[in-house]
Amino acid sequence: QVQLVESGGGSVQAGGSLRLSCAASGYTASTYCMAWFRQSPGRGREAVAHADRDGGIKYADSVTGRFTISRNNAENTLYLQMNSLKTEDTAMYYCAAGAASLVSCWSSFYSFDYWGQGTQVTVSS
Repeated sequence: QVQLVESGGGSVQAGGSLRLSCAASGYTASTYCMAWFRQSPGRGREAVAHADRDGGIKYADSVTGRFTISRNNAENTLYLQMNSLKTEDTAMYYCAAGAASLVSCWSSFYSFDYWGQGTQVTVSS
């Protein structure tokens, strides 16, 4: 089992920055893939950024150039630095983790096994 705990959410004005953290504990050998997702009312769950244990990274087009995902494998922690925030970034942000697979972490066929409880990000104009 893996437990994921997010932190760092909050309220910020448009153009501001926030840094989210996700601490993984438990059987962290099952955290080859880690990612940030977000969900807001009226919108489905959206993948924001993925990072695999080997350094592979992928971003959603909507956050490319503004958000930076990073992970500290030694400390089993995932981060999301969010700059130039927009009102449309308002959402509950979730950390997810999963084991290595034959498909890449950002493939639509990849299934994340573990999810955190989420941290709210609210961006006001």
